[in-house]
Amino acid sequence: MSDSAAPEISTLKQEVIDLRRQLEEKENQLFAEEVKAKEGKEGGEKNEKKNKKKKKDKQNELELLPVRGTRDFPPEEMRMRTWLFGEFRKVAKQFGFEEYDAPMLESVELYTRKAGEEIVDQMYSFTTKEGNKVTLRPEMTPSLARLVMQKGKALLLPIKWFSIPQCWRFEACVRGRRREHFQWNMDILGVPEITAEAELIAASICFLQNIGLTSADVGFKINSRKLLQTVLDKAGVPASKFAEVCIVVDKLDKIGEDEVRKQLLNLEVANEVCDTILKTLQIKTLDEMEAQVGKSAVVDELQKLFDLLKAYGFEDWVQLDAGVVRGLAYYTGVVFECFDRAGELRAICGGGRYDNLLKETYKYNTQVPACGFGFGDCVIVELLKDKKILPDFTNRDVQDLVAPFNEEMRPAAVSVLQKLRAQGRSADIYLRKGDLKKVYSYADRISADRVILVGAPEEWKEGKVVVKDLRAEKEEGYKGDVVPVDELV
Repeated sequence: MSDSAAPEISTLKQEVIDLRRQLEEKENQLFAEEVKAKEGKEGGEKNEKKNKKKKKDKQNELELLPVRGTRDFPPEEMRMRTWLFGEFRKVAKQFGFEEYDAPMLESVELYTRKAGEEIVDQMYSFTTKEGNKVTLRPEMTPSLARLVMQKGKALLLPIKWFSIPQCWRFEACVRGRRREHFQWNMDILGVPEITAEAELIAASICFLQNIGLTSADVGFKINSRKLLQTVLDKAGVPASKFAEVCIVVDKLDKIGEDEVRKQLLNLEVANEVCDTILKTLQIKTLDEMEAQVGKSAVVDELQKLFDLLKAYGFEDWVQLDAGVVRGLAYYTGVVFECFDRAGELRAICGGGRYDNLLKETYKYNTQVPACGFGFGDCVIVELLKDKKILPDFTNRDVQDLVAPFNEEMRPAAVSVLQKLRAQGRSADIYLRKGDLKKVYSYADRISADRVILVGAPEEWKEGKVVVKDLRAEKEEGYKGDVVPVDELV
């Protein structure tokens, strides 16, 4: 490559950064417009009703929409959330993890570290009536560390724990990112070997497979912070600046090389060292890494990780990318991110090793090797929608709807209802007075499989009911089958 080509490449890279910024601005604008469109209702009559309702609501000073950046979960959305959390829990159980939880409200002190992390500025924090500074948790790992230290030596290591906490960060609302979100956390403590990272990445890939995604849809970028640490050590950069440097270079895709260089210079990193750092971030293979830092422990460790993931059967899912460093200060070794190969969404999940969090950050009396990942609920749902593989959650999964022939037969209908529920079936009962037309309309609305009519005079005397299967194909005029109550299940 000629020297004259270098400036042109640099210019092109900067143009790409500028375009990415413009794209993010457009995405923010699009998101805002989509929210407005969702809030409205099509059709003149509906809009007129809504406008009247808005005026009434305004008079009553009641805001019906959730606070910006948060979500309501009506039944159809709750069904989706329950399904997603169920898939999280299924994989965690398959991999031998135990579930835990902690208060949503934590001490601010738990999150205030000295590395300029954005997370500190994004916290929903306040002072309690008792004068304590607290915050809605922005992430779960510090809560996990607190719980482990609380248990002390009573806790036998290693442990494999998971949780699905709700987390809060005040940041820009774009597609796949809100100010509150749920996050599947998986952590392994007490294992210093790379086997822990391999197990965590394998678990996340198994989840992705279970919900219908393939290695053609998503992939994992893997790196080790030890690579950058080696480069900085050789350049004579003090170890005390390492975490700050990582936080700066993690913003490369957002702010571009020029701004990264500027911020590194502000940290008193020499210009030639900035060149080396930026060159290092371009490494995509282990051979390139070895050429940069020589045959070293970091190369050997990453090679072992990729070999283990190949043994798991996930070779096609993973790749080396030295540009991945993660923005949290406590990471010490291997870091990784899951991304969609179409490049349309932000990171799907991310994690890494944090061996020093307990002892150095929280001054615990014991070194506890640890690693883990966080997997948010927002981006993955957007990806499933894009791929058109998100399950249909419109149905309520009600198996039986019981309806009395008349109000005098309601006690008998309730007894049938309870027998069905005792057998483990999902059964509803028509609670209002009404004719069969209304009963079947309600059955259709709740997606019931069967309607069970209790109290038709001739049948009930013989201990029988009328069962109409709403899912089976029947001849025209089919009114149901007469079935003994004892044979309903």
